[in-house]
Amino acid sequence: MAQQAWQLVPALLLSGAGWSAMSGAALNAMVAPWFERDRPKAISTAFNGASVGGIVFVPLWTALIAGVGLSLAALVVASATVVIVCPLAWRFLRREPAVAEPSAQVPSSQRSLLRQPAFMTISAAFALGLFAQIGLFAHLIARLEPDFGGRLAATAISLVTLCAVLGRTLLGWLLGERDRRLAAAANLLMQAAGSLLLAFGEGMAPLAAGCVLFGLGVGNLVSVPPLIAQSEFRAADVGTVVALVTAINQAVFAFAPASFGWLHDLVGSYIAAFLAAAVAQAAAAAIIACGRRFS
Repeated sequence: MAQQAWQLVPALLLSGAGWSAMSGAALNAMVAPWFERDRPKAISTAFNGASVGGIVFVPLWTALIAGVGLSLAALVVASATVVIVCPLAWRFLRREPAVAEPSAQVPSSQRSLLRQPAFMTISAAFALGLFAQIGLFAHLIARLEPDFGGRLAATAISLVTLCAVLGRTLLGWLLGERDRRLAAAANLLMQAAGSLLLAFGEGMAPLAAGCVLFGLGVGNLVSVPPLIAQSEFRAADVGTVVALVTAINQAVFAFAPASFGWLHDLVGSYIAAFLAAAVAQAAAAAIIACGRRFS
């Protein structure tokens, strides 16, 4: 039972990563009215909630599964979520900041936004980046297990999540008014370097370094798109842009785990799959950087 519980770690972390991606539009809608100049710090702090869940709750959940079984563990976690989240939402999310003057801007149509080069470069870049990230995450424990063993591989994935919190926090506090597209490109290139280490590395040291480099960029792929949208689109359109980018990202990265598994089965190792992730991340970096001409 304990071994089966540890095998569930990728699914649990992927559910957290999926929640984080899906919640991008919702978190932006909650944070944006309250923060303008300090929005990078606020967004990074808000998104870190999902990553902290990966560090704290995944080991607790796997231990709970090992102790009482999957069905009862799921019931306990679901019940605790309702009991804790609902009062917090009622207490803090009902209020809205006072607005001196209501905005007179008329929101653009979704069709017109979809045709804008600035939107297309944001959407394409982060769809590619998240495709690589979700696919790599889904197969990471299987890649590490031969070198690390089951429990240490699960611990390494928690290290990736810890690095995601650190990377997102650092970027949120250091970004300020700096070029957000260049920051996103650097983030993607760092992940590409980590993916290459995970593809070709042998032994614990290079694989651990790959986990760190990949992990430092994990959180920023869902927190940076709203920040770019804030700086490049009218306030009346930011919410729609973020929602559309999130929806397109989900449609693309839904195929990532199966695609990485297919590449593994085709080649017989994870080299091709993780190399494909690095290529996708490098391409995403080029797209988001080239999009600066349209911003």
